[in-house]
Amino acid sequence: MSKGLIGKKLGMTGIFTSDGRYVPVTVIQAGPCVVTQIKTEAKDGYNALQIGFGEKKKSRVTKPLQGHFKQSGGVCFAYLKEVAVDDPEAFSLGQTVGPEIFKVGEKVDVVGTTKGRGFSGVMKRHGFGGGRKTHGSKSHRIPGSIGCSAYPAKVIKGKKLPGRYGAARKTVRNLEVIDIRPEENLIMLKGAVPGHREGLVTIKKVKFAK
Repeated sequence: MSKGLIGKKLGMTGIFTSDGRYVPVTVIQAGPCVVTQIKTEAKDGYNALQIGFGEKKKSRVTKPLQGHFKQSGGVCFAYLKEVAVDDPEAFSLGQTVGPEIFKVGEKVDVVGTTKGRGFSGVMKRHGFGGGRKTHGSKSHRIPGSIGCSAYPAKVIKGKKLPGRYGAARKTVRNLEVIDIRPEENLIMLKGAVPGHREGLVTIKKVKFAK
């Protein structure tokens, strides 16, 4: 069984469980993903599948990649990722993998890219409280003193300062699978997932769920 899928974040909503609880969920289009390459421990040193997601025009794909995709049916994909697998012999090139690899109630890890917020100050980026708002104050949103006096007379590496905020790879662990709709390639996870709508995410099985 494959241990992961490529998906697309569609947005957030909420559903009611059988016992009447309202659960906020993130809806993800998990696949369909197509097996484009099979890696085995004997040949490559590890067991994995290369899967493709999101069809792409053939004219937009390089000739070497077109030759690579011919082995799995000739359909070109926009995204390729490797996912771990226990038994690569159970898969074949061109096989479709969907959300049926997961089950309701299990925990998964989701990897995505957080929303980019551009160049931000310390209050937005790090949650600083800011300076006084009294009459005459000139330090409302600035970081304040950052030096170290005579020794070591420099700004320590890693100091929280203004800078680029967001647009970073983020993993959210142990999200519960609330519902799966294989016919629509949809999976609903409890809670929030990093990234904007239509953002690319990777859903992975966890080895040790909390």
